[in-house]
Amino acid sequence: MSLKHVLTTSLLMAALGGAASAQSLVYCSEGSPEGFDPALYTAGTTFDASSHPIFDHLTEFKVGTTEVLPGLAESWEVSEDGKTVTFNLRKGVKFHSNDQFTPTRDFNADDVIFTFDRQGNPENPYNSVSGGTFEYFASMSMPELVESIEKVDDYTVVFHLTRPEAPFLANMAMDFASIQSKEYADAMMEAGTPEMLNQAPIGTGPFTFQAYQKDAVIRYLRNDEYFGDKAKVESLIFAITPDASVRYQKVQAGECHIMAYPNPADVQAMKDDENIVVMEQEGLNVGYLAYNTLVPPFDNAKVRKALNMAIDKQSIIDVVFQGSGQIAKNPIPPTMWSYNDAIEDDAYDPEAAKAMLAEEGVENLSMKIWAMPVQRPYNPNARRMAELMQADMAKVGVDVEIVSYEWGEYLERSKDKDRDGAVLLGWTGDNGDPDNFLAVLLGCDGVGAANRAQWCNEEFDAKLQEAKVLSDQAARAKLYEEAQVIFKEQAPWATIAHSVVYMPMRPEVEGYVVHPLGGHIFNQVGLKQ
Repeated sequence: MSLKHVLTTSLLMAALGGAASAQSLVYCSEGSPEGFDPALYTAGTTFDASSHPIFDHLTEFKVGTTEVLPGLAESWEVSEDGKTVTFNLRKGVKFHSNDQFTPTRDFNADDVIFTFDRQGNPENPYNSVSGGTFEYFASMSMPELVESIEKVDDYTVVFHLTRPEAPFLANMAMDFASIQSKEYADAMMEAGTPEMLNQAPIGTGPFTFQAYQKDAVIRYLRNDEYFGDKAKVESLIFAITPDASVRYQKVQAGECHIMAYPNPADVQAMKDDENIVVMEQEGLNVGYLAYNTLVPPFDNAKVRKALNMAIDKQSIIDVVFQGSGQIAKNPIPPTMWSYNDAIEDDAYDPEAAKAMLAEEGVENLSMKIWAMPVQRPYNPNARRMAELMQADMAKVGVDVEIVSYEWGEYLERSKDKDRDGAVLLGWTGDNGDPDNFLAVLLGCDGVGAANRAQWCNEEFDAKLQEAKVLSDQAARAKLYEEAQVIFKEQAPWATIAHSVVYMPMRPEVEGYVVHPLGGHIFNQVGLKQ
């Protein structure tokens, strides 16, 4: 262990020791958030640090399920044609305060309108603050869906939609829909510091943001004015620890109560340790390699198919996942409704791959494979995965260079339409609906944003758009099944794996629930005395 690590650990423990008597829950997180304004980002690491502890949404998911419950909206009515959704807002909800801002009013309709207007209205002064691209909002076709948002009174808001949207209420529980304070935004804009929304967040959630030391620690305090069930601990601390082995050591030593994303090779030892409890659940996720379909020769579906046939996915499952994953053949996980199990996966066949590349006139191909710098549930070791792919590609005459960037930069650069090479990424479902995978990641509206393959197929997209407006799940499922057939034929991705999610924790932790949507939520987690 390096001296730097010893000093960092000592300083952290000294800080934690002072708060221990006040019941602090310490979470060993895997990386630093990109910021604290959830609407600007798509990474789960960022949502864990922002949306879940600090903010609330009009609707919420019952933790551990995809069931939609009332949130900042106490109730709602959907018109018969599905194009008008009226939210009846909760009264008496208090926003947090900080050194720069003390609210003078409770949450109301103005905050709801501001939250969504800034994402879809280029004239809103916050539309370009902090370099925001509002990737989720755009990739989910929200600019075309939301015709207008009407304030009936302070506690009634009406969303006028251009069409029915089957997952709309679930979408309102997603991280991008975290409700911001318009009063705080106005005050920061007047002060000339609008970026404070992203640096010193103000929400209505169960914890208040206190401080962030980049790449080291995030501190939160319980919000004792919270309208819902109060948090069970007085403070929450994220100990940012990128190395999974170090996270494991910290849990063993009692420096952290809960850790994210263990090395698959360590899971059995954790299970055998009486001082560690390992919760597990099949993940609603997929890991993939996205080609840039706008750049030759990856604009040719046959070339993409050939490269898919060159990848030994079983070897990746054995080496990288070590029993915690299964081969993915579709872009949605097998636990999700509408999964098309009749589809046959691309066979691992290097000789056929080599012949297909030759038929397409592809010789001496050089390409880049981008490897994520962080562990995610759908990819516990992207560098190792990329190395295995590099070796596989060499067998068919393709020379691969592995590249990587800091996580925030990786996500930003990989959106570029002229990005070179193929990028390793993945997805954990946000709302339990197939639309959240297929439309967000592969729909035409996501090109240049969440659609890292830059793939726009009109037939595929038409099926997604048709499915969105239907209320009958069986009819929607049929369209999604047909869309998966098109996806497999066109191969914008190499689908790699679906994984099991493991959550190791100290035995004194109580109340933690593994969330199927991938978030780490701590407002009802306590510590046994």
